[in-house]
Amino acid sequence: MKETAIVILNWNGARFLKQFLPALIANTTADGARIIVADNGSGDESVEILEGSFPSVEIIKLEQNYGFAGGYNRALQQVDSDYYVLLNSDVEVPAGWLEPLLVFMEAHPGVAAISPKLLNYNKKDEFEYAGAAGGYIDRYGYAFCRGRIFDHMETDKGQYDDITSVFWASGACFLIRSALYHESGGLDEHFFAHMEEIDLCWRLKRMGYQIAFHPGSHVWHVGGGTLPKSDPVKTYLNFRNNLFLLYKNLPAGKRQIILILRTLLDMVSALRFLIRPALPDFKAVIKAHVSFQKEKKRYRNGYPGSDIPKKINFAEIYPSSIVLDFFLLGRSVFSELRKGFPKRNREIKE
Repeated sequence: MKETAIVILNWNGARFLKQFLPALIANTTADGARIIVADNGSGDESVEILEGSFPSVEIIKLEQNYGFAGGYNRALQQVDSDYYVLLNSDVEVPAGWLEPLLVFMEAHPGVAAISPKLLNYNKKDEFEYAGAAGGYIDRYGYAFCRGRIFDHMETDKGQYDDITSVFWASGACFLIRSALYHESGGLDEHFFAHMEEIDLCWRLKRMGYQIAFHPGSHVWHVGGGTLPKSDPVKTYLNFRNNLFLLYKNLPAGKRQIILILRTLLDMVSALRFLIRPALPDFKAVIKAHVSFQKEKKRYRNGYPGSDIPKKINFAEIYPSSIVLDFFLLGRSVFSELRKGFPKRNREIKE
């Protein structure tokens, strides 16, 4: 088996390290993987806890908080391994969680990255927001999952227990080939946090690789360990970065019309925040669009991975609007979406 490094990016997560590292160490030793914590300039006792209580865990000390994307990029430049597992600090893993992912990747060289099933740590039989049973986007860039559409989470009853091609793997926990991580340009540091793993997966798909979901492995994710779901900073980053995602990856001929329609949908979201009322989130959406218009020029002259041929014909892009389906048609479960989606190329290539 090739070398594997499990890399946790930590920022002020001392309580999660104390809570979840023991199980990770106990349930990963048999697979021979290294466990590395990259500390993103924490101001709490994270490093002291690692040095005093977890001598088998390697530590990479970053001098400041570079965000999820920047922190991982700097940390992984220092890690020599065939595979990386990017793992959040607030994830609990069971025995045998890693082996199915490694065995599958060894047998399928056309797969760049793979995600396990993500379940809710506080409701163990419910899918978790960050990745559930595999991630998708609609034609306007809105992300959703099998088992989770917006804030509606399904109970895991085995309905998604098939190995399949998906559009993105959750940054909470996914395994990726290290060579492809670096060849594709890694995570976009301008995103700082949120949506950067979807951008990475889109670039990998444009390179001709698949992203897979494997139900033979599952983990439990707390979620909201750094920013709570209701935080307007998270709202801002999600809306802004989603616009960057589309601007970077859509073919030039489709980019303008999609971004115009996406802006209209976002303004509807902003009005919903205003009516609730949730004024900080309303302001966050407006700020996200202003920032996007000011900052999109950074991508005009190229960026890491921009030389990858631009394609949009992926089976895992929902051809309709998940927003309209969910809020107007009441389709809150993946199986209720447009019949036949995704209809082609779902099988994993050998």
